[in-house]
Amino acid sequence: MKVFGIAGYSGAGKTTLIEKLLGELTAHGLRVSVIKQSHHDVALDPPGKDSWRHRQAGAHEVLLSSPYRWMIAAELRGAPEPSLEAHLARLSECDLVLVEGYRHADLPKLEVHRVETGQPWLYPNDPCILAVAADEAIADLPCFALDAIAPITHFILEHARHVER
Repeated sequence: MKVFGIAGYSGAGKTTLIEKLLGELTAHGLRVSVIKQSHHDVALDPPGKDSWRHRQAGAHEVLLSSPYRWMIAAELRGAPEPSLEAHLARLSECDLVLVEGYRHADLPKLEVHRVETGQPWLYPNDPCILAVAADEAIADLPCFALDAIAPITHFILEHARHVER
């Protein structure tokens, strides 16, 4: 399984870029999974519904299944957030995992940067950032326009790291 990170600050366009990359990658017949790290409390089931009620009642994990999809929610209840490696081990077999977030993880990454966010560049302090997709050019690393989906896809496939599971 290959793993590649998409890093950047909030509002830079990471999710939009991943959405477009998924279209390109799946059109090439690849099976792609995504791990997204969030710093916010997330809810996958609406309050009051059965799985929400089970979690509220104390279930450690709740697996919700339907003919259309399944998902599992695990409550940490004060335990530390699992590592990226632990989450990778949970995934089904696939060709590529795109990781959004885990900004400081030791894996090859593409930085997504927009001037309007007012945030600093990440790449000067992260040797794992191999290229950037941005609305301004830099000379230090390969630099892609934010909408250069085919070239970014090619770059990711060339530089994704193999992860032993």
